[in-house]
Order: sequence, then C-alpha cells, then structure tokens
Amino acid sequence: MSLVSVYNEWDPLEEMIVGIPDNAQVPVAQEDLFALEYKDHYDAMSQIPSGPYHPQVIEETREDLAALVTALEKEGVTVRRPQATDHSQLFSSPHWQSDGEYNYCPRDVLLPIGETIIECPMPLRSRLFEPLAYKDILLEYFKSGANWISAPKPRLLDDIYDTNPQSEVRVRNLEPLFDAANVVRAGRDILYLVSCTGTKMGYEWLQRVLGDEYRVHALEGVYEGTHVDTTIILLRPGLVMLNPSRINEDNMPEFFKNWDVIWAPEMIDTGHSIGWDYSRASIWSGMNFFMVNPNLAVVNEAQEPLIELLAQNQIECIPLKLRHTRTLSGGFHCVTLDVRRRGTLEDYS
Repeated sequence: MSLVSVYNEWDPLEEMIVGIPDNAQVPVAQEDLFALEYKDHYDAMSQIPSGPYHPQVIEETREDLAALVTALEKEGVTVRRPQATDHSQLFSSPHWQSDGEYNYCPRDVLLPIGETIIECPMPLRSRLFEPLAYKDILLEYFKSGANWISAPKPRLLDDIYDTNPQSEVRVRNLEPLFDAANVVRAGRDILYLVSCTGTKMGYEWLQRVLGDEYRVHALEGVYEGTHVDTTIILLRPGLVMLNPSRINEDNMPEFFKNWDVIWAPEMIDTGHSIGWDYSRASIWSGMNFFMVNPNLAVVNEAQEPLIELLAQNQIECIPLKLRHTRTLSGGFHCVTLDVRRRGTLEDYS
C-alpha cells in the first residue's frame, strides 16, 4: 500500500513530515534572493543579512516543533523528519554558486497529489538540493508503491530574475518554476497560484503531468508575493478562509463562487528576529495553519481572534507556539507536509 495518499487539505490526517530548524541561515546574497524577497526593502544585494540565524531562534523553534510533533502523535498521526544538512557548504551549477538555506519548510519542497509525490522546481538557487534531506523518506515512500517524480531541474540563470527595485516583476516566465506551497488540493481541482514563486510555465507543466484526472486552475491577479497558504486555506468541502487584504469580489477565484467564505480576521503581529530590521514573512503568516480533520486545526496560539472565528464555524483548534514564524518565513502549514489522509478522490466543484 502506498504511504502517499492525499487528495485534499482536510481529510483525516494519518502521516505528516515536520521540518527542522537545524543550521538554518539566510543564503549568500545574489540575484535570486534579492529579486524574490528583498528588493522591496533594500536598494542593493549587499544589504541582505546573509548568515546563520541567532541561536535562540533555532533553539526555540526546535522546542516549538517538538511540541507540534507530540500533539500530532497524540492524534494518531505518524510523523517523519528530514535529515539535518550543513547549509554553509557552497555548491555550484555550471552558471552560479550558492550555499543552502534550511530544511524548515517541507511544504515548499515536495508536492503530494494522490499517490504521487513531486520534487518541485523551486526558484531559489539555495534550495536546489534541499530535496536530498528527504531522500530516505522518499525512498521508503517509493518502496511502498508511491509514484515519485522530479520536475525538470531548473537552470535559474540571472535573466530569470528582475532585480530592479522599481519593477513589479520578480521572476520572469522563462522555465517551469514553482514551490509546492503555490498549490492547493481540492480533490479533482488543483489551485495553482501564479506568483514570484510559481511561473505560468510551472502551471502548464503540472497540468500536463497530472493529466485529465485533475483540473489545474491558474490563479492570476490574486497575490504576486510568494505562496498561496497565507491567502487561501481550505477548511472542509464548501468552506474556505480567504485573506481580505488580497482577495475581494473582483478577483475571487471562480472555483469558490459556490463555496461559503470566512474572511480571515486581522492577524496578531508575533514580531520578528533578534537583531534584524526586516521580517521575511508578513503578518499574514498568522493564518498559515492546517487541518487535522474537517473539525480540527493546528493554529498559532497567539492568533486568538482566528481561533475564536474558527470555533464559531465548528472547528476546534490545537493552539501551539511557533515563536519565529515571521523570522524563518513559515507558519504551521509551511513547516509541515501532509502525505497521507484517509479519503478518496472526489469532485468538489
């Protein structure tokens, strides 16, 4: 039996990968990192605060993720963790050189759909070899019967990235690129956010690979930033939470026209890193949570208005700490990857 089997964001959770903060750092400053994350805040690449995170950030995050693992295991969920990596080591392609970033966000790296798991063509150079931290897990999934696919390895040349601070473009549509966190699963419908971490060619590649069994919808003009999971959270069939600062009646994805919408409340600002003047994630990382089942969510305990709103919609919460969400750029949805849920392929359109 395949250990990979997941068709949506809400079926009862059986197995999950939880990331680790070990050796996390901001990679060396170059075109990709500046274009994707820093050009709105700094005038030059040299201003990027490359280097390791403060030890307190790493230790407290390690504690918070250990508490998450304990909570998941109490719910009967099997939890796996990636291997630790020395991200300070330099590596090269024929065209550029970089070091690594972290193994904190498995949600960006791997995309499970049905009984298939895809290694994604991520747009940051520092993450090119990040899937290697999950190789032992992937091998076990493959041996269990899962389909294991790696997307075309991207070149990530300089001309992909627009480093002009005056330009709204960040990544040009020159090859298939996307983080797995650009994708939301709703049975036969797959929502793909076109943004600086997901090119239109990435959407086209995913549709062709998945074939006629799935309908991949390109979400354009919704959010040009990074991932979809601080904008759209699927709660259960017919119920979605949307970010009111990014979505309105004019740009509402057609897929949700017949769904009930909960508009996310204003998020509580949990702050950012010791010694830095810039947070890598917005305040909306507070709505980055995941469903254990249609009636239970794991939510940052600081987000009390969000927890109250979910309770009003018959969703109980497991409130947990994740103290450095904005510093490390990842909330509870980002730091986890649901690879098996108890359910089947359904049509929710």
